[in-house]
Parts: sequence; C-alpha cells; structure tokens
Amino acid sequence: MPRSVNPYYSGLPRDHFDGLRFFNPDHPETDRGLRDLLRWKLKERAAPWPRSVPVRQTVPDARVAGLRATIVGHASVLIQAGGLNVLTDPVWSKRASPLAFAGPQRVWAPGIAFESLPQIDAVLLSHNHYDHMDMATLRRLHSEHRPLVVTPLGNDAILQRAIQGVRVLAGDWWDRIEIGKGGEVTIVPAYHWSSRTGRDRRMALWCGFMLSTAGGRAYFAGDTGYGNGLIFHEVRQRIGRPDLALIPIGAYAPRWFMSAQHTDPNEAVQILEDLEAARAVGIHWGVFQLTDERRDEPPELLLDALARRGIAEYLFPAGEPGLGYEPARGL
Repeated sequence: MPRSVNPYYSGLPRDHFDGLRFFNPDHPETDRGLRDLLRWKLKERAAPWPRSVPVRQTVPDARVAGLRATIVGHASVLIQAGGLNVLTDPVWSKRASPLAFAGPQRVWAPGIAFESLPQIDAVLLSHNHYDHMDMATLRRLHSEHRPLVVTPLGNDAILQRAIQGVRVLAGDWWDRIEIGKGGEVTIVPAYHWSSRTGRDRRMALWCGFMLSTAGGRAYFAGDTGYGNGLIFHEVRQRIGRPDLALIPIGAYAPRWFMSAQHTDPNEAVQILEDLEAARAVGIHWGVFQLTDERRDEPPELLLDALARRGIAEYLFPAGEPGLGYEPARGL
C-alpha cells in the first residue's frame, strides 16, 4: 500500500485529520515505536493473572423504559434506554486478537450469554483495535440482529469489506446520528489512536459516544487517555450532564507507555467530575490482560481515588460482568 493512500477514508484536512492520518489536537502523540515496545516488554514485568474468574451470567429484560447498563465485559456493555437496546464495542470471542490461537485470552466470561441478548437495535463501535472491533461477534450480530452500527470515520470501510450488507453509519467528532425511537447518538472526541494491520496507524478515527434517549443520557468513553481533560469538559458543555458514564479504569501500566491512550482509575474519577455525571461505572478491566497491572488493582485504586475526593463508592463502582447499573436518583 503506498504511503500516501489511506485505505479507509479520504477527505479534506481538518483540525484532527492531516489528509492521511487522524490525530489528537493539542495532545502529545500516541505513536509508540519498536524501541518503546522493547523497553516495555524487556524491562517491565507484568503481574500474574488467573486463568479464569467465575461469572454469574444474567438474562436482561427485553426492553427498559428508563436507563440501565449491564456489563458484558471489557468495553462491551448492553445499554438499555428509552426502549432501545444498544451494545458498545461488542466482544464475545475468547481472544482479543486477529488470531484464534494467540493473543490476550478472556479470563472473565461474558456477563450475558450471546443467546440471551434481547433484540439489539444499534452498536456503538468506538475504534478498530481488536479488543473493541471483533469481527466474529459483529458478523454474528449482523446475522441474528441486523443492528445499525454507528462508528467514526473510516471504520465503516473496514466493516463493509468484512460483513456483506452491514448497516453502518460513520461520522466525525460531534456528528449526531438518529438511531430510532427518539434516540440520538453524538460521536465525541477521545484521546487515543487506531490500527488494524500495523500499516494503517491512525487512518481510521476513534471516539467516545453520548447516547441521548427518552430514558436518560449515557456516555461511553471508548478507549481514551485523559490528556489535558478539555475534551470531557467540552462534552459536558455541548451536550449536557450524563445520567450514567461508562469510563475505562484498566489497562494503564506502565504509565510511561500507556498514559497517552488509557486512563488510570484516578483519571477516570477526574472524568466523572469533568462530565458532572450523576453516576459512573468502571469498564475495560479484568477481562483481557493487555498491560502490566494486577487484575484486581483497578478496583482498589478506584476506591482510593474516590475516597481522596470524598465521593461515595456507589457513585462509581467497578463494573462486573452480569451486573446491571442504573443512574443514581435524587441527586
């Protein structure tokens, strides 16, 4: 593939696209070279993880009039709001990898069996990393549910090549997309990057989402670092306060390598405050060992961060597969 060609998206340059690659304005670069990778893998030591962790799967309601988020695992969440059923970054595969026999292996089974899913109306797909864009799961969803997939620019081309007839709408940061039953999704910035093949770094966009429905407003961060924090303040100012915020708390160590792409628990609590969310739930932890921290470290550090700020624990639990979470009422 010629260096000057983007295989997924062509468009005019703008404040976060240079004509070939997307980037994060006013933030340090996210690119890491081979030297950085070798420094991490040769000099750092990953904590041991268990081979498997028990899960209590749940069978969700067919529809929910209000707002409920049921954790599937990692960044996969079933959001039920205003009669809509929406999945975020769905992954039911045993590995977060392009290979069936290698790569990070799931240690926490999905909190909802695929067969127990209600009818899925829409999928919010934040970016193209393998622990978020899982083609095996997306193909099965298309075959059995035919949901509308909402995703940022360039990812639609990847899906259309892999899944014949996929229903997909792509947009840029701050675009709003209607998904039916009065629901609307706003594609919002995230501080991250993308790559699918190793030769396509930052050629498709990455994002978070704000889902607005008659039953409430839910924010899904996707993958993001904290950076200067301005993107989260801007989400609050432009769209409003979310009733429920799904914020990543894991895959953050070592910080010198990961801080430009994944938040740690302390930064996740800062995002809660920046968004002025009524309640948050910690995601992106405990399922796939992607980085070096202990598996049970993110919930511990989350509790510490909440205590330092005087925030009640129930306002930001670490989400567990099979459990459902609703907004904190009366606040």
